[in-house]
Amino acid sequence: MAEQLIDFKVFRYKQGQAAPTYETFQTLCDENTTVLVALQDIRHDQDGSLILRHSCHHASCGTCGMRINGKEELGCVVKVLELGTSTVTVEPMRNMPVISDLVVDMGPFYDRFNTVGMPFIRQSEFMDEAEIAEGLETYTRCENCIECNLCVSACPIMGSDETYIGPAALAATWRVVEEPRGLRTQPLLDWVDSENGCWRCHVAYECNAACPSEVYPGDKIMALRRDLTKRKFRGLFGRGRKD
Repeated sequence: MAEQLIDFKVFRYKQGQAAPTYETFQTLCDENTTVLVALQDIRHDQDGSLILRHSCHHASCGTCGMRINGKEELGCVVKVLELGTSTVTVEPMRNMPVISDLVVDMGPFYDRFNTVGMPFIRQSEFMDEAEIAEGLETYTRCENCIECNLCVSACPIMGSDETYIGPAALAATWRVVEEPRGLRTQPLLDWVDSENGCWRCHVAYECNAACPSEVYPGDKIMALRRDLTKRKFRGLFGRGRKD
């Protein structure tokens, strides 16, 4: 496929700037050019002040999360010409403070993960091979999360309520509840059993659609709700379970 000249409408913002703007660049793209590579070409050849995050270039690190034509994506895997548009709009992720251009402050995202306190697995610890439960064709694990923040960006509740714990941290909480490995789960359950916890989710499942690693945070939030409901019923009949 021949190269095509593509317009990139890029979100621009620097600290102290009154309001963000958009700037349009043109660059040649072939069938293998990803949005991330195109942005790097623009920065190298046209504007060295363009700020973006990147690392692995193969969807393993989660660093290059951004919004491409209004959709949460990893820039390193989205091929420009497959988008089928002559103009590609690139914006930073939503629901996080913008530091500069396409870079957002990931601090609040990681703070929520720190609250969960994911257990460490020692190298000397024997791990059985995971088996798919009878009747299931497939399963997902929270360990697949690459902490890209795309689910948080896509979540409509995060945009209206900054106190909401959010899909990533709630999915991580379910991982600990399901497999605590010595961690106490009751404090975590108390944390998410609140108006800004798992009950705040409106079940839009935008987080599931945005997740590039098939963690499906929305499903984990529903699992938390079911678990909490069962525990409450046990408590009513004097069979409460404390972990």
